[in-house]
Amino acid sequence: MKALSLSVTVCHAAGTVGNLMLAIPLEKLTYIITKAREFDVEVPPVDEDSGSNPSDDAEWDVLQESPDNPTYQELVDAINSLSDLERIELLALTWLGRGDYIKEEWREALAEARRIHDEKETDYLIGTPLLADYLEEALSQLGYSLEDFEIGRM
Repeated sequence: MKALSLSVTVCHAAGTVGNLMLAIPLEKLTYIITKAREFDVEVPPVDEDSGSNPSDDAEWDVLQESPDNPTYQELVDAINSLSDLERIELLALTWLGRGDYIKEEWREALAEARRIHDEKETDYLIGTPLLADYLEEALSQLGYSLEDFEIGRM
């Protein structure tokens, strides 16, 4: 992952949980959110006779699930590269954004994520529809902004 030299705008909204500091760097979260969003929009192959280059197919092939599409592996690698603490936070953020917990229950979400933390986490997270949306929602609830890390839009 290419390092970005940007300042982070972290906005703490009124009512956030104390002086919450996430272990996961916002840059890593943005990358995971971007990859999760790319993975969510993939569709089964529909054009078996695609053109010889992407421009022949209006670049649609990039959205098709295929063995040579790296999005899935990039998302797996990004999640697996996190430390145990960061993976626990990622799981808790998913639940917070999905509405299983509210921001005042952040510590409880972390405790539950720590309790069930295991090797199946990556599959669970990748198999969660709308993972990117849940993560963004959780970060928003906790008062964080990812605007400075809009990968691919800078």
